[in-house]
Amino acid sequence: MRYAETGVNLEIDLSRGSIEKEGTDPRLTELYLGGLGTNAKILWDRVPPEVEPFSPDNLLIFSAGLLAGTPATGANRTIVSTFSPQTLLMAYSIMGGFWAPELKFAGYDKVIIRGKSPNLVYLWINNDKVEIRDASHLQGKGCLETEELIKQELKEPKAQVATIGLAGENRVYFASIEQGRSSASRGGIGAVMGDKGLKAIAVRGTKDILVARPAEFFELCNEVLKYIQYRAENPIKGVPPILAGLGSPQEMTLHDEQWHTASFAWGNARIRRKDFWNKEVEKKWKKTQDKAVERLISCYNCPMKCSGIITHPKLQRYMMKCYSKLTYTMAAMSDLDFGFKIAGLAQEYGVDGYTTPQVMAFALELYEAGILTDQDLPGFPSDNEERFFWLLEKIVRREGIGDVLANGVYWAARKIGKGAEAYDHNTIKKHEQIPIKLGVLNPIYYLMWATGEKINITQIEGQIPQAPFATREEREEFVKDWVQVPKEEFKEFVLNWEPRSLPYYPTIEATCELVEWQETMHYIDDATGICAGLSSFPIKPPYHIHNLPSFISFATGIDIDEAGLWQIAKRNRNLIRAINVRRGMRRKDERPPEDHWRKRFPEIEAKLLDEYYKFKGWNNEGIPTKETLDELGLDYVSQDLEQRGIYKKKKVKVTKQDSPKSKKAKVAKRGPKKEKSQGNKE
Repeated sequence: MRYAETGVNLEIDLSRGSIEKEGTDPRLTELYLGGLGTNAKILWDRVPPEVEPFSPDNLLIFSAGLLAGTPATGANRTIVSTFSPQTLLMAYSIMGGFWAPELKFAGYDKVIIRGKSPNLVYLWINNDKVEIRDASHLQGKGCLETEELIKQELKEPKAQVATIGLAGENRVYFASIEQGRSSASRGGIGAVMGDKGLKAIAVRGTKDILVARPAEFFELCNEVLKYIQYRAENPIKGVPPILAGLGSPQEMTLHDEQWHTASFAWGNARIRRKDFWNKEVEKKWKKTQDKAVERLISCYNCPMKCSGIITHPKLQRYMMKCYSKLTYTMAAMSDLDFGFKIAGLAQEYGVDGYTTPQVMAFALELYEAGILTDQDLPGFPSDNEERFFWLLEKIVRREGIGDVLANGVYWAARKIGKGAEAYDHNTIKKHEQIPIKLGVLNPIYYLMWATGEKINITQIEGQIPQAPFATREEREEFVKDWVQVPKEEFKEFVLNWEPRSLPYYPTIEATCELVEWQETMHYIDDATGICAGLSSFPIKPPYHIHNLPSFISFATGIDIDEAGLWQIAKRNRNLIRAINVRRGMRRKDERPPEDHWRKRFPEIEAKLLDEYYKFKGWNNEGIPTKETLDELGLDYVSQDLEQRGIYKKKKVKVTKQDSPKSKKAKVAKRGPKKEKSQGNKE
């Protein structure tokens, strides 16, 4: 009997129109947990690195996290994985809401999609009945409209629908997958869904999910709920309001945006406006937000209300989550009213709320610099806000300059040329980042930004404060109940972190350990399906390395402790790193944008990367060594890397002095010398 998971995956081949139900090996759960971990194993096994993102052989995997649908608070995440048309690397985006639990209740852990449909279709999963249905009547429809039309057509108002909009159909590289209260939007996974001719996946389930030890499991769940209530009454002191609580940043309830307006250069690299935030602006924005937010909403089985239902004149009701109320607002350096208007339209088209405003701001910068002209943008409005609406329409339809911009800043800059590449200064691995602009380099966040496989803010945020507390007293207050740390020594970092450090880190080894802790928590969340807003993302969360092993053990019946869980996260981390290495990623790709911090330290950054690679058991190019992979049970990975020549042996230079005859004499004296591969030299 399987606990917490169903043990069944749906295999859909859209080219053949086939539907198969495949039982899964429980051993894979013990090795990779589920969610992101088992997604990565499937992609490694079944998608060779030569396969292009828009190939029929690329897979698109929708996976419910291991604990999704159980009583674990906030365990509701869908992990969508594929290969990105933007980065050409593995993409995985996490979606909240109700979709993943519904898939579990229907009897499935994953939906694995391959091939391409000759016509637009949608998938209907209703417990044991699974159908591929015609979606030609939904072509060009928006995400929210599509969701409602499908529910009406199926006469099933409780169905959960994940869908793409016009951007996905047109293979915009930053197209999103929208689902009611959440979205999977990073890495262009909506474009892959559109390329496969799949408009939506609707699911309805009424089955039960079993847990192995329900009494102990419920006790842990109650402890988490109690802690959430405690934190609601006792927010973290000495940090910006957005970091003081739990859940995703509470953008729908907070009105104080000073931290964002002071710390972020929204858009690609719009001029930082120190005077952008003041009491008058705050009062105006508060009024706008209170009028627009109809009510706050939460995801499945979670007391946090991180999203809001937005009503706005001339727009249908839509859902808004963290940050997206500001991305368009600040890219245009406009007001919140503009942000609410354009964000709703963009969500209906199905585009990512981080990349899209930066691409549009990038286009405006090129126009202002004379690199793009009126010939490139015929009919371009003179009004600043109207320009953003105009660009959005062109991008989602791939019309004119929009066809170039639809590939993202990196690819667009190289297509446009004429110096446009100089304006590509906020991408990592060809992917737009949140346009942060802080003071002194933070070594911990530098490593997370540079080396994260998700290439996304939600993979580099963590439980370490982003800036030092002002006084020693505040630091002591913070660490006294910091039970989430895996090692007591970690508290010393915060205690000794003084303001205006240039930059401060305890030791490089301790910095690497702190980074690995943050990474580990993210990889556990993305395998179990627990919301990062209750675990890896916020300061002092209710889920942590000390109680998560018990949650997993009581739910699945698998006996696991902290060391074992840490090892699984490490295995998943190295597997995804190897997938990206196999597709060409190397050290040269791992550098945060130049203007993320005003004060940079190139020599320190190089040393940090050197030591981090060694700490992880990777070589100087960031490639996991054979020894590291084999110790993690990933010998099949190291063998593949060897066969592909990724571990290259050192070349021996033969000179006159080292003739075959003289070499034999030397070997006879000192014995044979063992060859080392570059992959193992670190």
